Amino acid sequence: MSSTAVFAKASPLDALQRWLPRLVLAPSVLIVLVGFYGYILWTFLLSFTNSRFMPSYKFVGLQQYERLLDNDRWWVASHNLLVYGGLFIAISLVIGVFLAVLLDQRIRREGFIRTVYLYPMALSMIVTGTAWKWLLNPGLGLDKLLRDWGWEGFRLDWLVDPDRVVYCLVIAAVWQSSGFVMALFLAGLRGVDQSIIRAAQVDGAGLPTIYLRIVLPSLRPVFFSALMILAHIAIKSFDLVAAMTAGGPGYASDLPAMFMYAHTFTRGQMGLGAASAMLMLGAVLAILVPYLYSELRNKRHD
Repeated sequence: MSSTAVFAKASPLDALQRWLPRLVLAPSVLIVLVGFYGYILWTFLLSFTNSRFMPSYKFVGLQQYERLLDNDRWWVASHNLLVYGGLFIAISLVIGVFLAVLLDQRIRREGFIRTVYLYPMALSMIVTGTAWKWLLNPGLGLDKLLRDWGWEGFRLDWLVDPDRVVYCLVIAAVWQSSGFVMALFLAGLRGVDQSIIRAAQVDGAGLPTIYLRIVLPSLRPVFFSALMILAHIAIKSFDLVAAMTAGGPGYASDLPAMFMYAHTFTRGQMGLGAASAMLMLGAVLAILVPYLYSELRNKRHD
């Protein structure tokens, strides 16, 4: 039998082997293209229209973005995001790294303690917001409990204080996410070459110096991963605000995600909501693109 005949007989099977992985992945790829990138593109188009309760395709240029930038509530939400996001990311990183360093000392009951710190991450933001709403409620939670115990001068009414309510969101978010940061850094610390630490100890370096100048600087990829994840959580925070404060009092604790939902689905201003969603996407990309560029550049150098 000639080689041409053998190739002709084998070709259908070879073709099936080549196309089978693509056929298996095709539904997932289609769902991502339509359900993710397709809706991003659709939202982008709606942000240039006069859509209200229902989508409309009457092009109005940058009018929705101009209305958005003239909206006081949007600027309050943006300011709240800077305060909430900055404090949430910074405090979560500090607490997470501190807990990871402590657990890296191979303390007793490490598994139990790690589980306790990680447990809040297993809860949804709705549950977290509801629980902290009760704890910080001046008439039901810690404020009432301590005053009933005799601390008459104690006041913890941040939840109803327009100037402090955003810090309640920070407390709840940090409580839930700092354990996740701890897990990331603990995994990174367990991957550090112990010979480097022993060499530093032989040279007389103390434990704080070893961690601050040797170990933690080597965990730069872990730091950037944690920073990117926390920033993403902060920007898209909606369920925590909805469960804990609903944006109140007034809209003092509004965040861009809450603003987008309210104007798109309850106020009949879909075009304005789409414009706010695109600015939120821009904020995510402003964090993600430099990170990816840095990682790709480092890989090229390596």
